[in-house]
Amino acid sequence: MKLDITCDWRGKLLARQEHVEVLLRRVEGGAQITIRAPFYGDPAPEAPPSSVPGLWEFEVVEVFIAGPGSPIPYTEIEVGPAGHHLVLTLRGVRQPTASGLPLRVEAHIDGDRWNATAFIDDSLLPPLPWRVNATSIHGLADRRAYASTAVLPGDAPDFHQPDVFLEWVD
Repeated sequence: MKLDITCDWRGKLLARQEHVEVLLRRVEGGAQITIRAPFYGDPAPEAPPSSVPGLWEFEVVEVFIAGPGSPIPYTEIEVGPAGHHLVLTLRGVRQPTASGLPLRVEAHIDGDRWNATAFIDDSLLPPLPWRVNATSIHGLADRRAYASTAVLPGDAPDFHQPDVFLEWVD
């Protein structure tokens, strides 16, 4: 499934050079995520590429995968341009059950763009059918920018809204 991020979180169209492409596909044993995004040059975490708590405070692309049920089980997968990552499983909105989970990531910065491929194991994903969303965050302080495939209701960017995620199309 292709999840294009072409608008900010409110639905306002972004300039073409700000668009992010996320490909999510089922593969044997899990899911593969491919990211093609602009590189803004924000400072990266001061750690080697690995799992980093609070990665959402840096330049990052996030993929949310929600399953059926109540409370809604979902997985949040975050990847930064330098290969830093964070995987959380949640049961209910903002109710983490695990954090810092394994993710295989290859990331490369090429001028003003970055690309990454990540593999997440089936054991970390919710059951089908899925609802999905992709988001991106970049910028510092008052220049922080938030974008999303799905338009998000509310007065502030809140990516933890599985009810507005898109239906998975295989």
